[in-house]
Amino acid sequence: MVWQDAALAMAGVIGSGVAVVHGVLTQRLMVRPVEALFVANGRIAAPVRRLVPGLLHFSTFNWFLGGLALIAAALWFEHDARLATGLLVGSSYLYGALGNLWGTRGRHPGWMLMAVALVLIGLGVGKSGG
Repeated sequence: MVWQDAALAMAGVIGSGVAVVHGVLTQRLMVRPVEALFVANGRIAAPVRRLVPGLLHFSTFNWFLGGLALIAAALWFEHDARLATGLLVGSSYLYGALGNLWGTRGRHPGWMLMAVALVLIGLGVGKSGG
């Protein structure tokens, strides 16, 4: 395995790891309180009650699968597919990093981990890799 493959795989590990922690925290700190508000209100339509948890976890799902895609790209993809995977997953990680940085005013490790993953993606899709 060349260093570009290792960088891309490490970006995938970081991204998937962040996603798992994000999912646990989202469930605990957002989904459960929102569901409690829905129950207390009693007037929220059933489709909304069903949609909100899935929407709150969409980024978790996206980041986790993106991490798996980066690991697969490091192990099996040719350069063009690695580049396409890096751009697609990297755009999602960039959005997450910027949103987290803005939303927490920089007082959260999530944006830093996603930024590290972005740097690793950039290194991993370089010309001499794969």
